[in-house]
Amino acid sequence: MELTDDIIKVYDEKSEAWKFVKKDKGLKQLTLVEDTLSRFGLLKNEIRVYLYLARSGEKKAAEIAEAISLHRTETYRILRDLEKKGIVFSAFEKPLKFTAVRMEKAMELLIEAQKMKIKLLEKEKVGLVELWLSIPQPKVEDSRKEIFQILEGEQQMIIKANDLLKKTKTELKIFAPGEYLAQLYHSDFTDNLERSSKKIDIKLLTDDSLKGKFFLEKMKSSNHDYRMVNIKNLPCFIISDKKELLIVIQKSDEQQDSNDRKKAKVVALWTNYDAFVETMEVLFSKLDETEKRAQEIHVSAT
Repeated sequence: MELTDDIIKVYDEKSEAWKFVKKDKGLKQLTLVEDTLSRFGLLKNEIRVYLYLARSGEKKAAEIAEAISLHRTETYRILRDLEKKGIVFSAFEKPLKFTAVRMEKAMELLIEAQKMKIKLLEKEKVGLVELWLSIPQPKVEDSRKEIFQILEGEQQMIIKANDLLKKTKTELKIFAPGEYLAQLYHSDFTDNLERSSKKIDIKLLTDDSLKGKFFLEKMKSSNHDYRMVNIKNLPCFIISDKKELLIVIQKSDEQQDSNDRKKAKVVALWTNYDAFVETMEVLFSKLDETEKRAQEIHVSAT
C-alpha cells in the first residue's frame, strides 16, 4: 500500500497489528520539540521514547518498544539512560512501568545539566592551558599570513561575530539583512555591541524590509550609526578595523524533510585576505552612499 502525505503507519494496541491513520495535527509542532530536545544532548531514540511517554502516560517497556518500533533491549537501555538524566522514572511494580517527567521540569533538568558541563569545562580549561604551556614549544615564525576559515551553523556564526567585536579596536561595519539581524538580536551579540559603543565606532546597515525595520527600531542607540538601505539579496557581512571580514550566507536546503519544512543552512566565511576585505569595504561604502542619496531625494521631494 502506498502511503499518501497525510497518512502514516502506526501500531494498533487493540488488534496487535498495524493500521493506517491520518497524521497527527500537531506533528509539525512535535518536530520542533524534537529539534529543540536534540540540542540539549538527547539522542534521536531517547527523544522518541521520552515524547511517547510524555504523551501517552505510564507504560511498560514492551508497550513502548512496540509503539515506536524499537527493539525491547534497546528500549530498556534508553529508559535507564533517561532515568539517569532525571526525565523518566519507574514505579516499583512487576513488570516495571515508566513515566515521563513533565516537559517544563525535564527542560529545567536538561538545562541545569548543560550548565554543570560548562562549569566543569571552564575549570578544566585553566589546568589544560597550564599543562600545555609547561610542554616545551617549538619556535614558530610569527609572520602574518592571509588565511580563511569556513564555519557552519548559526551558533558558530554568532561566536565568530562576537570574537570579531571583541578584537575590534576602532571601527566595526555591519551589513545585516532582516533575517540575519534577527539572529544577531536574539543572541548576545547586540548586547555586546551596545557595551562596546563608547570604545569603537559602529556602523550598521540593514535592508528595507519589515523585519529589518522592526529590529533596527529595537536596537536604536544614539551612540551608533544604524540605518536602512533599499537593497535585496545580499549576504550578511561584518568588517573589523578594515582587517578582518566575516560573510554569512543562509540558504534553504533543496530537499525537504518529511514534514515539508525547509532546512536553513548557515555557512560563514572568515578571512583577513586584504583584497577581499577591501572589496567588501567598497561595497559597504556604496550601500552607505545609496542610503544617503535616498535621504536627499526624500528631502528635496518634500
